[in-house]
Amino acid sequence: MSTVTRFLLDKTSEPRLQAPAPAQDIVDTAFQCAARAPDHALLRPWRYLVIEGDARIALGELFARACPDGASEKEVEKAQKAPLRAPMIIVGIASPRTHPKVPDVEQLMSAAAGMSFLSLALTDAGYGAMWRTGGVAYHPIVHEGLGLQSGESVVGFLYTGTVVSEKPSVPRPDTRQFVATWSGPGCCEDW
Repeated sequence: MSTVTRFLLDKTSEPRLQAPAPAQDIVDTAFQCAARAPDHALLRPWRYLVIEGDARIALGELFARACPDGASEKEVEKAQKAPLRAPMIIVGIASPRTHPKVPDVEQLMSAAAGMSFLSLALTDAGYGAMWRTGGVAYHPIVHEGLGLQSGESVVGFLYTGTVVSEKPSVPRPDTRQFVATWSGPGCCEDW
């Protein structure tokens, strides 16, 4: 088994993160890895925002403002404190370009693949990473506050930093639960 395969099989999302965040050279290399995501027509349909320090507090304020009407004080406080769970948050933004052969959905998938590569690179460098979304990823208040343009969307918030304590291993599903061999129309109707 290759070291890449072993790394992927052992990879986990780490929710308990603390300072220090990855150093700038590590982050730069991780972004170079993200840019290697599949990208039909080389459109580069993504961009990223790095949020650290007090900017995490401002992000928490956006999250709190995005809470639904009627949210409890506890829910608002939880949303406001969420960005403080890691010393660095990288916001992945899908930024589709108009192209006759590359639909927006392909560009969104490219941006998501870039986020995955980014997460893997940071993990390989010895840091923890946790890809989060939730309602705030889709909320217009958050989009406006982050400066998203028309047609852009948040792919996710990648929380990263030094792992406080590794979480227990998560059981992995048997691949037979989600893989079938297709032999023609009607072959896999029992799913």
